[in-house]
Amino acid sequence: MAGLWQQLSSVEPGRVLVLLSIVLYLCTGVFSSNAKTRAPHLERFQVVTGNFSQLYLRVGYHKIAEIPAGAYNLRIQEMTKSRNYLALQTKSGVSIINGNWVIDRPGIFNAMGTQLTYQRPNEIRSRSGETITAPGPLSEDLHVYLIYQQPGPSVYYEYSLTLQNLHPTPEPEKSSDFLHLDKYKTIGPSHSGEIDKGDINNNHIVKEKAHPNQVPSGPSVNAEPQPNYTWSKSGYTECSTTCGNGRHQVLWKCVEKDSQKTVPADHCDSALEPKNQEENCNTQPCPAYWDMGEWSECSRKCGPGTQHRQVICRQVTHVHTNGTETSVALAPEECGLTDRPETKSICQLKICSQWDIRSEWTPCSVPCGVGQRSREVVCVSNQGDVERDDECNMKLKPETLQNCDMGACARSWFTSLWSQRCSAECGRGNRTRTTICLIDHVTDLPLGSCEGERPAEVTSCDAGPCQNRLEWYTGPWGQCSAECGNGTRARSVACIFNNNGHVEVVGQHKCSTLPKPITAQPCTLKQCGVQWYVTDWSTCSRSCNGGYRVREVRCLTDNITSSDSCDPSLTPESREECNKQSCSPEKDPSCRDQFPNCMVVVQARLCIYPYYRSVCCTSCSHAQKTYSNRIQKKQIRR
Repeated sequence: MAGLWQQLSSVEPGRVLVLLSIVLYLCTGVFSSNAKTRAPHLERFQVVTGNFSQLYLRVGYHKIAEIPAGAYNLRIQEMTKSRNYLALQTKSGVSIINGNWVIDRPGIFNAMGTQLTYQRPNEIRSRSGETITAPGPLSEDLHVYLIYQQPGPSVYYEYSLTLQNLHPTPEPEKSSDFLHLDKYKTIGPSHSGEIDKGDINNNHIVKEKAHPNQVPSGPSVNAEPQPNYTWSKSGYTECSTTCGNGRHQVLWKCVEKDSQKTVPADHCDSALEPKNQEENCNTQPCPAYWDMGEWSECSRKCGPGTQHRQVICRQVTHVHTNGTETSVALAPEECGLTDRPETKSICQLKICSQWDIRSEWTPCSVPCGVGQRSREVVCVSNQGDVERDDECNMKLKPETLQNCDMGACARSWFTSLWSQRCSAECGRGNRTRTTICLIDHVTDLPLGSCEGERPAEVTSCDAGPCQNRLEWYTGPWGQCSAECGNGTRARSVACIFNNNGHVEVVGQHKCSTLPKPITAQPCTLKQCGVQWYVTDWSTCSRSCNGGYRVREVRCLTDNITSSDSCDPSLTPESREECNKQSCSPEKDPSCRDQFPNCMVVVQARLCIYPYYRSVCCTSCSHAQKTYSNRIQKKQIRR
């Protein structure tokens, strides 16, 4: 041991700490009488990568990868910007990001025991697509999906998995007090068999070793010095880019340490050769260029229209190793105004369709009175195919409904069916029906105005003998409270106990469990004088751009007979205009969808944000109009 410490004192200070660690290792492994060969676990990892690309898929969700539990350093990258989206889901089907056709906003999501960062670059300013990263490790399996909406998707993903390997450590050799330090090497998980040289500032000489033919020997005064060889930097590979801060790898050669003379590579230890060492190159910014966005949708679905795109002058300042770029916007003059690409273009998707009347008017919907008739009108393309109505100009659509008057209807008695149950649960009771006098399909005139005898509304029925039953008994209706016009009439109600025909009046509280008959109802003896009568309005002849509706108006006496004694100045209108609103409101030319996937914005309820209302103006306006119509209908029902 004394010789060992003497040798340590002669070593340069930069290597003392490493040599001390070797001494501690040897002392615990070589000189311990109870030392045993151990197999320490060296934790290593495996990087798993993959690419998904497919030219055409059906629109919807497609699984592209399954990442197992325990994975870490996750990165999922859409290689180029597109209208597609990334989505994540657990193995059990629980959505984490962009599930159920709801597109989440970029941000941080805490799930599966880690923090998932979802990024969606600006579609104009960036050439790269979406990314999802997570440090991990995952607590359960993760399924990666692609929401396909645009052809040619390309997704790269990678993650790391920890592996546990066993590497037995050999028992050190027994030796004398003097140890040759060059014989022993530290063993670690990252550089097996290498000795750490400490902080070396020289970029050209990194690691050294003795010639492989050199035989180690103990300290001797007469020993000849042996040459040492090391790896030295010899050049670089071609730069990864011509501008914007690229990267190139360092090339190495084997040299004799003292003379720096190049020697064959086998003189140096291949395990000590630096691997994959890169440096920056071509750090100057790239030339300015015009960055052109995607064309917007055509302003018209048929016929000549216009489409627009955004054009920005940009300059790439940095090219990253994963192929992405960092750029800045410049003034248009930097790219040259004379070479600026067009931002507006003429477009025409197809020739506009036309309306075609396919049938004559149908017969009137009623045999008498005022009804409607209809005909078939369809929208036809220039190829003769039937299309949706919105493909044609709604303002020019011919009428499909029209009012028709078949003349006055005869007065007739109408009766409902007899009630199914007898009015009494036992003994004799009544069954009833309703009788009305109809002059047309919508007007209910006072009873007695129809010709012929009024049909009976009450008939007797027998529900069997009564035994110990409580029931309500009603008396006859009294006189109407008004001689003409609307009034009321009342009747008495009593609770009786019926036992095989023996009837006894008891307190009404004993019948409280039974439905109590009404004791009063409205009545009308006669009309109070000559007055105007009207029917309900018919359906409007047009749904928009102005139509008309009609009704019958008659002057009747108390006996429901025609009269000329009504006040002419109070005559109700028999015809009026309706649905004066325009069929299709004029659209703002600047209100249009700038992206084809605006329906996803509506489904995700993003129209509340000004940005999405601007870039998806048509879809958001239509959704707002539909919502307002629903609210209006609910208010009408109420």
